[in-house]
Amino acid sequence: MGGRGLPLVEARGLEKRYTDGPREVRVLGDLDLALEAGERVAVVGASGVGKSTLLHLLGGLDRPSGGRLTVDGVDLVAASEPALAEFRNRSIGFVFQFHHLLGDFTALENVMMPALVARVGVRDARRQAAALLERVGLGARLGHRPGALSGGEQQRVAVARAVMLRPRLLLADEPTGNLDPATGQSVQELLLALNREHGSALVVATHNATLAGAMGRTLRLMDGRLRDEVAEATAARRGVVG
Repeated sequence: MGGRGLPLVEARGLEKRYTDGPREVRVLGDLDLALEAGERVAVVGASGVGKSTLLHLLGGLDRPSGGRLTVDGVDLVAASEPALAEFRNRSIGFVFQFHHLLGDFTALENVMMPALVARVGVRDARRQAAALLERVGLGARLGHRPGALSGGEQQRVAVARAVMLRPRLLLADEPTGNLDPATGQSVQELLLALNREHGSALVVATHNATLAGAMGRTLRLMDGRLRDEVAEATAARRGVVG
């Protein structure tokens, strides 16, 4: 687990390269990031710049090509595949633009899944999942399968599933991108409320300016690196004044 005084997420010189035939494509290069427990951060940037790639690295879904990356005390560069799987289940919650719910299972069963994988007893998993669905406004929809739910309801089920084990880090990739404005606003408010209640750090990759503005910090991904434009502007003003 992340020690006291240490960042929950620490990336130094992070790189990600892909091979495209004879070419090597660098998506991320020399990227640094430090994230504290409970912090809220928006990652913005043009389409195809690597926002999803960065989230996949932070969540242990993919491995970096170079650099150092530690999340919740786990070295994600050196960790074995079994250790990464355990880390993802224990420490990470994912919310994607498309909910990725299991269509043959009910809302309740979908939310129970992370707990069952973690070998929580079925009775306890069912109780916790039901309480979470009640919390996200779906207490009357426990037995509905995804096909019987609206897009916003499906996304709320996905959010509940993501926080089922109270992960240390919640990663959301365009979580409102497939929703109408009103429903997107409700999902935004839900993510922020759960961030406050659970203390999970929240990283959101988004094109939505309203969602980005609700985060505590906004970082722009450009040329493979993260830029804190507010901090840079503040430093520039201080330089002028000084």
